[in-house]
Amino acid sequence: MVNKHLIVNQYPQQKYSTIFNQKTGFFLRVEDEGCDEPFWCENGPELMDISITNYCDRGCEFCYKKSNRVGSHMSLENYEIILQQAERMKVFQIALGGGNPNQHPDFPEILRLTRETYNIVPSYTTNGRGLTNEILEASKKYCGAVAVSAYQPYNECFSSVQKFLDYKIRTNIHFLLKSDTLETAVDWLRNPPKILSQINAIIFLNYKPVGRSPDLSYLLQPNEKLKEFFKLANDPHPFKIGFDSCSISGIVENMSVSQTFLDFCEAARFSMYISEDMKMYPCSFLVEKSAGVPVSSNNIQAVWRNHERFTIMRELLMRNQCNDCDFCSTCHGGCPIFPEINLCLPNIPNRDNRL
Repeated sequence: MVNKHLIVNQYPQQKYSTIFNQKTGFFLRVEDEGCDEPFWCENGPELMDISITNYCDRGCEFCYKKSNRVGSHMSLENYEIILQQAERMKVFQIALGGGNPNQHPDFPEILRLTRETYNIVPSYTTNGRGLTNEILEASKKYCGAVAVSAYQPYNECFSSVQKFLDYKIRTNIHFLLKSDTLETAVDWLRNPPKILSQINAIIFLNYKPVGRSPDLSYLLQPNEKLKEFFKLANDPHPFKIGFDSCSISGIVENMSVSQTFLDFCEAARFSMYISEDMKMYPCSFLVEKSAGVPVSSNNIQAVWRNHERFTIMRELLMRNQCNDCDFCSTCHGGCPIFPEINLCLPNIPNRDNRL
C-alpha cells in the first residue's frame, strides 16, 4: 500500500536519500550502503525558515528581530517567488516566522499556497495573538504543527495552546531558556502544568545575545542549576522534549541521548533563513551581523551552493574548533557565531568575523 503522505527524495551524487512523512513529521536521512552521512545537501535546503512579517504587538525586550507594531510584511507575490524555487530544490518543510506570522494579512492564503500548490508542509510559531477562527481552520487543514512561544504571563500562552488543542492541531511550546527563565523550566519539568500533558512537545531554545536588547546577563551558565535542568529533561515525561541545535554543547555533555536524535548546527547545511525584506542568510541570528543576499526570481539554489555567506558558514562548522573534546564529533564546537552561548566549559574564546 502506498503511503500518500510519504516523500522520498534521492540524491545520487551525494549517495543518500531522505524520507519525510508529511502527516507525522517523521524525517530520516539514509546514506547509501558503505557511505558516510552527508555534511550538507548540495541540492538545496531541506527546511527553509522564512520571516513573512516583522509585525508584532508585544515588544519583548529580548526579541532578536526587534519586531514591533510597524514591522513590514512580505508580499504574497514575493513569497510565491520563494515557493517556486523551494519546490524545485525539494524543500519539504517551511517554518514561518516573524514577528508574529499569523498576523500577516494574507496568512491563510500563505498556508494554502505552501501546502496545496507547492506540496510543502508549513509550520509556524506564534505569540498567541490574532488567532482567528479562519486562521485556526487553515492551520488545521494545512500545517504539520504549530508552536506557541512561552512568555510571561504564562496563562496567556496556555490559553493560546488550548485554542489549538480544541481544533486538534499538533501543538508545541517554544520555551526560551535564559538565566531568568531557567528556574521556571526546572519547575515545569519537575511539576508540569496540566496542559503540558496534552501538547506534542516542549522545545527549549538557547538564548542568543542579539536583537533589541542583547543582554549578556541572560546567557545560560554551565552550573548546577543547568545540570539539574538537563537531568530532568532526560527523564520520561508525558510530552516530548526537544532542543534547538544551539543547545547541542549542553546536551552532549549532560544528557544520555542516542546519536540518531542528535545533530549540530544545520545552518547552510540543511536549512537557511529568508527575511521579510527578501534577504537570504545561513541563519536568522546573522541578520545584524552580515549583509543578506537579495532573493531574485531564480537565484536561491546558486546562493545556497556558492555564495561566500554560505560557504564560510559551512567551513566554520566543518572546522570543528574543539578537536580535543570527547564530544567534538557530535557537537562540532557548538555555535561558531556566538561562542558565548555554548553550554560547556570552557566556552570557545575566539570568533571568526568573516560572516
